[in-house]
Amino acid sequence: MQALVYRGPGRKGLEERARPTLQQPGDAIVRVTRTTICGTDLHILKGDVPEVAPGTTLGHEGVGIVDAVGPAVSGLRPGDHVLISCITACGRCAWCRKAMYSHCADGGWLLGHRIDGTQAEYVRIPHADTSLHRIPAGADEEALVMLSDILPTGYECGVLNGKIAPGTSVAIVGAGPIGLAALLTAQFFTPASIVMIDLDEHRLALASRFGATAVVRAGADTVARVMALTGGLGADTVIEAVGIPATFELCEELVAPGGTIANIGVHGEKCDLHLERLWSHNITITTRLVDTVTIPQLMQAVGAGRLDAAQLITHRFPLARVMDAYDTFARAADTSALKVVIEVAAP
Repeated sequence: MQALVYRGPGRKGLEERARPTLQQPGDAIVRVTRTTICGTDLHILKGDVPEVAPGTTLGHEGVGIVDAVGPAVSGLRPGDHVLISCITACGRCAWCRKAMYSHCADGGWLLGHRIDGTQAEYVRIPHADTSLHRIPAGADEEALVMLSDILPTGYECGVLNGKIAPGTSVAIVGAGPIGLAALLTAQFFTPASIVMIDLDEHRLALASRFGATAVVRAGADTVARVMALTGGLGADTVIEAVGIPATFELCEELVAPGGTIANIGVHGEKCDLHLERLWSHNITITTRLVDTVTIPQLMQAVGAGRLDAAQLITHRFPLARVMDAYDTFARAADTSALKVVIEVAAP
C-alpha cells in the first residue's frame, strides 16, 4: 500500500509499505477513504515532536471502511463505514472512566504519533470498539472527516471549557481551522457576540461568513477595539487558538472580570501570567487536550443540518499528490487553505 511516511525533521515521502495486520484482539484494520492534514503534522515535520520515530506513517484523522476485526471486537464488522477518532481509548482505564480519553493508559494520541497513522491506504486501529464511530447511511463523508479532530477540539477545549452561555460575549484569538471550528460550535449556545481576531484578512472574511458578529485585524489597537465592542468590559469567554506567548497574553488583556480564558493552542514556549493584574478579577483559565467525547453529538448536529462542517474544506488532493497537499496546507497564507481533504479510495 501507499503511505505518507515521516523520515525525520524536514523530510517526508510517499512510500510503498506493507499493509497493517491485526496485532491485538481489539484491533481493526480500516481501509482509509479520506483523510486530512493537521497543524500537528507540520509540527512533527519541524521536529517539534521528537518522540515520533522516523518511519512512522503520519495522520490521525479520517474515515474509511472496516476491512478486518480482531476476535475481541464486538460492535463492528468488515464493511462498516466508520469515522476514525484522533484519540484512541480503551474505555476501561481510570482516565477513560472519567471520559478523559486523551489520557488513556493504553491509548491517547497514538495514530501518526506512537504508531502508524491514517495518511495511508490502510490503518490499524487499536481498541476499535471505542475508537471508531459508525457513519450513518447517506452522511457526507467529507464533512465527517472534520469530526476526527478539529471540530471536537474547538468544541471541547474552547466552547465547553470556555463556559459559553446564551447572551454572553466571546472573543476568539486565531481564525485558523481550530479557531473557526470553535466559532461554528460556539453558536450552539447563542452568545450575544463573537469577535474573531486574526492577522489574515481572508480568514477574517471567512469568520464573518461563518457567523462572527465582528472581526478585528490584530494590531496595536486590538484591545481597545475589543473593549469598544464589549461595552468596555472585555469578553466573558476568550478562546486562545494560536499557541504563542503573544496571543495568550492578549487573551489576558481581553478577558472580563469573572470571565474564562479557554486555551486550545499548543504552546512550545512559556507564557507570562500577569497575576499582578488578574489576581482580583475572578477569572478562570482552562487547558485541555481533546478527548473526542463529543463526536457522536457533533455527528448528529451535522446530520441534522445544524453544523456545516464541510465549509472548512478548501482543497482536495488524491493520495498520489499528498506532497502537493502538504505544500498547500503549509503555505496557507498564500494558498488560503483551511483544511485539505486527501482522497485515498472510493467509499
